[in-house]
Amino acid sequence: MSTEDQSFMDLFTLVLGILVAMTFAIFLLARFTAGSTQQEWRREGSDYQQQVLDRIRPIGQVALPGDATEDEGPVAEAVAAAPVAEVMSGPQVYNTACLACHGAGVGGAPKTGDVAEWAPRIAQGPDVLADHVLNGYTGDAGYMPPKGGRIDLSDEEILAAMNYLLDESK
Repeated sequence: MSTEDQSFMDLFTLVLGILVAMTFAIFLLARFTAGSTQQEWRREGSDYQQQVLDRIRPIGQVALPGDATEDEGPVAEAVAAAPVAEVMSGPQVYNTACLACHGAGVGGAPKTGDVAEWAPRIAQGPDVLADHVLNGYTGDAGYMPPKGGRIDLSDEEILAAMNYLLDESK
C-alpha cells in the first residue's frame, strides 16, 4: 500500500470513529433526556404534565343539540334562516339569461325584435311556447335548453322573461 493510500485510510478511520462516537453520545443524551421527562410525566399533578396538557388542549369543541357543555348548559337547536329570495322581473331575467342567445341569434335562437323569425313561433300559441321555454326544445333551427339554462330561476320568472321577449318581438 502506498503512503497516500495509507494516509487516506488513517483519515477515513479517524472520521468514521468520530462519527460513531458522536452517534453514541447523541443516543446516550436522548436516553437521558427521555428518561427524565418520562419520570416527570409519570408524576401525578406535576407542572410538566400540566404544561403538556395545556399545549395539546383543543381550541374548541363540537356540541350537538341536547348535549351539555361545561360553560353554557345544554346546546339549543339552531334556527335555520329562511333564504332570501329576490324575484327577478321579466327584463331582468331576459338580460341575465336570454340575451346571450336571443340577442345575437346564437344556436338558431330567434333574435329579439325580429318579427319575421318570431311570427311562426307566436302562431303556435302561448302554451306551446311556455312548454318549450320551461322544458326545453330541440327543433330544426336549433336547441332551447330548459329555462334557458338557468334552472335556478322559478317558472314564473322564466315566463315573465318569455312575455317580455314576445312583447319586444311583435
